[in-house]
Formats: sequence, structure tokens, C-alpha cells
Amino acid sequence: MVFRYGSVALRNEAFSHNQFSVELVLPAAPEELINEADFELDERLPYWADLWPSARALARWVLEEPDLPPTAVELGCGVGLPSLALLSREVETLATDYYGDALLFAGENARRNSLPPLRTLLLDWRDPPAELPRFPLVVAADVLYEARNGVALRGLLPGLVAPGGRVIIADPDRSCLPEFLSDAEGDGWRVTPLTERMEEAPAGHGLFTRVRLFELSRQDLL
Repeated sequence: MVFRYGSVALRNEAFSHNQFSVELVLPAAPEELINEADFELDERLPYWADLWPSARALARWVLEEPDLPPTAVELGCGVGLPSLALLSREVETLATDYYGDALLFAGENARRNSLPPLRTLLLDWRDPPAELPRFPLVVAADVLYEARNGVALRGLLPGLVAPGGRVIIADPDRSCLPEFLSDAEGDGWRVTPLTERMEEAPAGHGLFTRVRLFELSRQDLL
């Protein structure tokens, strides 16, 4: 089955780490997907359509982590790389994003790499569905590029994380990161730095981006 996305040109990008190797399909020119009406509505831009350094760093963490739970959810999944890594570790994964087109690509990338079917959900952090289950593991890559995202994420997490669960955030030192982590601690989360990785920058040409990973956990979730 040939995957098409209207008349938009597509490209493939490979990722491998240890024994894990996938080839992802994504739009060839994400800037061509900018919709002025969507931007005027809520400043929506097609950030989902790239494979960002934080997604690669988060996928590497998933592939190296020795103790993963049976279920997990990815927030802001984009084209789905961390979710694919979770599927490869036999973790039943729900990939979520604010953009329906992102979910199309995430699902297709699971299919074309012969991974288990990827469950997907269109999710607005500001208005999550009442029946959304809780998960022992929540992962997110580069979702704090605007301050309002951090506010919405802080409101979402208490109802999304299972008791004893944890949140793993990969971030390329966005300016909103320190405030988010500080506010999360004020909310009662324990913030633990995990590791940092140097990943190839979107522009390539030998440039690299530092990605830092953090774990959020709290004991008072019921």
C-alpha cells in the first residue's frame, strides 16, 4: 500500500540505535504545510512534520531503559519515533498529538516498519477527554517551545500519570524549560535530571543540538 499525503512531497529518514532500526516517512518540506487560517486561529504551525533532535534523544532513552512498564503514552508524538521505540520494546503505546495529520504519519511509520499497530488519539492538553486513562509512563519530546504549552502540560499531567508513574521529558534547552521545571516542583513533582545527548541539528551540516532529559515523579497521585 502506497502512503500518500495529498500532493505533498514526502521523504524518508532513517534512525538506528543499538539493534533498533527504522525508516520514517515525513513531509519533504514542512514549511509548505503552513496554513494561515490555522495560524490566525491559535498560532498553529506544523512543527510535527520534522524529526527533531529531542525525539531522537528520547527514542534512545527508551531503547536503553532497562525497566519499562507495559503501557505508555507519548505527548506531541509528531511522526512518532519515540512511540515506535516503545512498540519495539513491547510496550503498548498510545501516540497523541494536537494535529491529526501527525497521527496519520505516526501510524504509517509503525506499519511500514512492521511494528505492532500504534494506537493514536487527537489530544488537546487544555481539554482532554474525561475517559482518558492513566499511564505508568508518559514521554514527550520538545513540547515546551512556548510558555503556554508548559501551563497546559502542568494541568494535564496529574490526571494522566498513574500512581507511582513517571514523566520523561526531552528538551533542547528551550527558554521555557527552567520555568516549567520550577513550576512543576511547586506543583509537587520531583524533578530529576537524567542524561543529556548531542543530536544532529535540523540544519545538519555537522551542527549538533544538546538535548537534556528529565524525569518528573510524585508520590501524592491518587
